[in-house]
Amino acid sequence: MRGKPPEERSRVRQAQAAPLLDDMKRWFEAALLALSTKSNTTKAIQYSLNRRSALTYYCSDGLAEIDSLIAERALRGVAIGRRNLLFAGADSGGERAAAMYSL
Repeated sequence: MRGKPPEERSRVRQAQAAPLLDDMKRWFEAALLALSTKSNTTKAIQYSLNRRSALTYYCSDGLAEIDSLIAERALRGVAIGRRNLLFAGADSGGERAAAMYSL
């Protein structure tokens, strides 16, 4: 759906993704009844259920993206530069790089 108009994206998400997210919520709630309250799986399910509104927001807003790929790609150059500058050769080079990144 990437590249489609927001209205179409929202319509398709409501028709296809929203029912799947509702099924997932019901499955999580059923799984919680069978799991120990101290298990890591329970903690992961609770984490997901606590953030359900953020996940389902994707279905109601056609402008929202399901992933952060666009932002990650935009920051990739900064991460690569930071890794390359790790070995700046001297403390002064590292300090200069830190000053440039803080702008």
